[in-house]
Amino acid sequence: MAFDGLFIHSLLNELQDEITAGRLHKIYQPFNNDLVLVFRKDRKNKQLLISANPEYPRLYLSKESFSNPNVAPLFVMVLRKYLEGSVLQEISQVGLSRIVNFSFSNRNELGDEIQLILSVELMGRHSNVILYDKQSGKIIDLLKRINPDENRARLLLPKAKYELPPLTPGINGFTLTESEFSSLKKEYPTPADLAKQMDGLDGDDRQELTGYLEDDYSFSSLKTFYNQFSSPKAYVLVTPKHKRRIYPYLPYHLEMTKESSSTNLNEALDEFYAYQANRDWVKQRSQQVTRVVTNETKKLQKKLKKLEKQLDSAENSENLRVSGELLTAYLSQVKPGMEKIDLPNYYEGNQPMTIKLDPALSPQRNAQKYFKRYKKMRDSIKHVTEQIEITEENLRYLDSVQTEIDNADPEDVEAIKEELINQGYLRAEQKKRRKPKLTTEKSLNKFKLSSGKTVLVGKNNLQNDWLTLKKANKNHYWFHVKNIPGSHVILTDSQPSDSDIQESAEIAAYFSKAKNSAHVPVDYIQVKRIKKPNGAKPGFVIYTGQKSIEVTPEADEILAKRID
Repeated sequence: MAFDGLFIHSLLNELQDEITAGRLHKIYQPFNNDLVLVFRKDRKNKQLLISANPEYPRLYLSKESFSNPNVAPLFVMVLRKYLEGSVLQEISQVGLSRIVNFSFSNRNELGDEIQLILSVELMGRHSNVILYDKQSGKIIDLLKRINPDENRARLLLPKAKYELPPLTPGINGFTLTESEFSSLKKEYPTPADLAKQMDGLDGDDRQELTGYLEDDYSFSSLKTFYNQFSSPKAYVLVTPKHKRRIYPYLPYHLEMTKESSSTNLNEALDEFYAYQANRDWVKQRSQQVTRVVTNETKKLQKKLKKLEKQLDSAENSENLRVSGELLTAYLSQVKPGMEKIDLPNYYEGNQPMTIKLDPALSPQRNAQKYFKRYKKMRDSIKHVTEQIEITEENLRYLDSVQTEIDNADPEDVEAIKEELINQGYLRAEQKKRRKPKLTTEKSLNKFKLSSGKTVLVGKNNLQNDWLTLKKANKNHYWFHVKNIPGSHVILTDSQPSDSDIQESAEIAAYFSKAKNSAHVPVDYIQVKRIKKPNGAKPGFVIYTGQKSIEVTPEADEILAKRID
């Protein structure tokens, strides 16, 4: 279910009590499409996430830890100027549309009280957050400034008059009376036709309402459906195609399987969107890194193909030597000015072999030319083989960096950037850079096994090196997926049980490129057996004498073991 009008109606029932009359304490914009408003109420901070993400626009109270950017975007600076310290007087929905207005009371520079509206429009790719003055109706600023050529319906720029977007009128099921329902029933004799006229419903809600009315086409049945949204709970369901969806009620007429339920809609939303939002935030922050990794990988793949072709030619260069020998043996038959000649090949039972000649060269020079080409090709094998090894090593390294990005949290991206700068793939910014944070145990992912033992996991190659080569006790156990990019995992114990090994291996499999695979082979060995070759890329180590175990990582079970 999307954030349709009915979902928003349900959410606001819960949100009103949480933050209305609260003072807006902090405002920041951790990502391009996302705002975080921190309200102070009853001596507690309540963190409201507002997202204008075009794929899944949303708002809810979140317990996620957001980092405040070093430089505040312009819109946030405007919001801080006008709203910071103000009191939230009211939260209202425009009818049953996907527009939520937050009404604030504050004082201007002269001390006069002003009324401001922060309008949140959760409308797919047209989603936006707009601050305007309630009295004048003039827009002060907005999250996404829209060029007039891109939107002819209304002007979305500072100082323009705020206007509602074009809305499709419909029937409000919450205010509908029984007599009005009876009239509508005559006008729309089938439940499906009436459901189409109702406002604020997405496809799933419309299908569910139709099911209610088909069971009993009555005003009572309609009210039963709508009353669910006034006392909402949260239900996560899974479609036949294994897609997760969240509802403020339990649908009975949709083909879905219930996964979980909660009495708190905000908390359920926070958990439901955690993975999707995290991947989106990582994607936003890692665009530069991903672009560099992708481009460098493509270059190296092209280079590898050329080198392999060159090596194949060098290894199959015997024909050059044979051609030179045949020309020398039958030199008397080769005449100046010839472009080719057929000579008996005594290596192949005197079968005729066609040899191309340069007519500008003498017979002796043609023979010497073949010998020189043969020697050059054979001499190149060692160099080309070395270049192939270097190229393959660089490809493996970039593959490991991409795996780091795929498994990263938003705050981990800066460390990955720093790693690529150190390796020469990225240029350091000209402006003064902050000193990179020193790697400590707090930087790592940490897990607690069923036995109570601790497992440490590196988030990037620099952390992997530090964890394995400096931090870990030599008698503790090291885990890594076999021949696949992934994190270094340390079980901080020298005598692990079979259960400890199993759980640690599952964590190693999860933090690897094979996280979504089954029967993942994981190597494990004591740290003292791990060596790092001189000049090797970050994260690359060698070892012998390891044991292996096959595991299938289950995300929910693994993440439940995570500790802060």
